[in-house]
Amino acid sequence: MGHVEDRWFRTVDKDGKEVRVKTARYGSGMRYRVRYIGPDGRERSESFPDRQKKAAEAFLSTVEADKVRGTFIDPNAGRMLFGTYAEHWLRTARMDDSTRETVEYRVRKHLLPFFGHRQLAAIKPGTVREWDRSMEGKLAVSTRSVVFAHLRTILNAAVDDQKIAKNPCAARSVVQPEPVQKKIVPWTEGMVRAVRSKLPERYRLVVDLGAGCGLRQGEMFGLSDEDLDVAGGWLHVRRQVKVVRSRLVFGLPKSDRERKVPLPASVAERIEERGGTYKPIAVTLPWEDPFSAELVTVTLLMTTPRRNAIRRNTFDALAWNPAIEDAGIVRTRATGTHALRHYYASVLLDAGESIKALSEYLGHWDPGFTLRQYTHLMPASQGRTRDAIDAVLNRQDTAQ
Repeated sequence: MGHVEDRWFRTVDKDGKEVRVKTARYGSGMRYRVRYIGPDGRERSESFPDRQKKAAEAFLSTVEADKVRGTFIDPNAGRMLFGTYAEHWLRTARMDDSTRETVEYRVRKHLLPFFGHRQLAAIKPGTVREWDRSMEGKLAVSTRSVVFAHLRTILNAAVDDQKIAKNPCAARSVVQPEPVQKKIVPWTEGMVRAVRSKLPERYRLVVDLGAGCGLRQGEMFGLSDEDLDVAGGWLHVRRQVKVVRSRLVFGLPKSDRERKVPLPASVAERIEERGGTYKPIAVTLPWEDPFSAELVTVTLLMTTPRRNAIRRNTFDALAWNPAIEDAGIVRTRATGTHALRHYYASVLLDAGESIKALSEYLGHWDPGFTLRQYTHLMPASQGRTRDAIDAVLNRQDTAQ
């Protein structure tokens, strides 16, 4: 058991009686010191000023109770600066290198300036609300929401590492910024055809793979002829080309999930036709880590005129964006190659495909996410409901 030590007085024996006498520390420094043994067997202490004996005793009672419940948190652990812990988290959190690069930027740009110098234990719900309010007008709501999620994740890890007892982001008074979900307006068939016709011939397969198979941009650039099962009617999505630390690498598709999607005969035919002019080319790149010695060679369907893997920023600037403008489409954040995936989703839903199947084909980790994105594109069910009931009641009338 721990105890509370009064460092301003000590007890001595005088003529057989215990008498309290002043120590050399009397009147200076912290008066009360709580001494206790932590769960790891190490002695710890916490100091309190004069007139705070009850606070010291309450602290000791809490410590002993937390030890019994198994919820003890070393008070000294919470004194670590958020900036120090955040850098530790960035080094140890599991994520692919391209994601890590983006997360590092957001944490260092938007969290460390405000929280970096604060102790973990000093970050309270009010501190989080103050930070979020300070970001209003500086960051878009969508960005604030993402950065808030990073903050919550870092502090969750601090709870797991027993640096703090509770995550202030989880308090009821703290509300994560939520952007207004804009309804996706898919392109028309005419828009898709127009953009395809304006692209350089060697890159028109981008439209076929995006609108016909729902591939992401990096997945299109990482597609190999070996990924095609023309006879079975399947396309295997096994990798993507992405940029990590300004260098091109191969990596797994988003969420580290390979998948297969139906390969329409029309897309297979266009791939075959294109192969007569633009032969697949073997390209060697690092896998995930741009500085890794592990190199992977893949025969890519699409490459640059210099026989290199396609860099997304260069492709967008020199091929995609000019094609958008030439097709008479106003460029916005919604007119990237991702618009082809939305078109693909709208076609499948209009044809009656299920959300679960669509989610699998798009490579979404959660069918609920797919439903939230595209529920407004699903065919209205009111007519089917009326027809179904009418059919039943009409059969009953006929039977009578």
